[in-house]
Amino acid sequence: MIKHIVLWRLKEFAVGRDQAANAALIKEKLEQLNGRIPGMLRLEVGSDFSASEESSHLALYSEFETRAALDAYLLHPEHKAVMPFIAEARRERRVADYEV
Repeated sequence: MIKHIVLWRLKEFAVGRDQAANAALIKEKLEQLNGRIPGMLRLEVGSDFSASEESSHLALYSEFETRAALDAYLLHPEHKAVMPFIAEARRERRVADYEV
């Protein structure tokens, strides 16, 4: 199984919305991918509540059957459709992929 984790720090204001509104919309858009991508076992998005200097605003946690399934997810048209909005709203992105 592959675990794919992404952390984002968002801009204060982007795409005509404040940070909280963009966080909620990113969460909604990504969670709509559940059950729509072959090989994806699980996807969840959480908003940080600690609001520390070191924290990210959003965290994505997802699981895939194989590396090939992760690769297919990254290229999937529904995933790619969400990416431009996230790219506009974020100021930083970190990712970790690992196998268990």
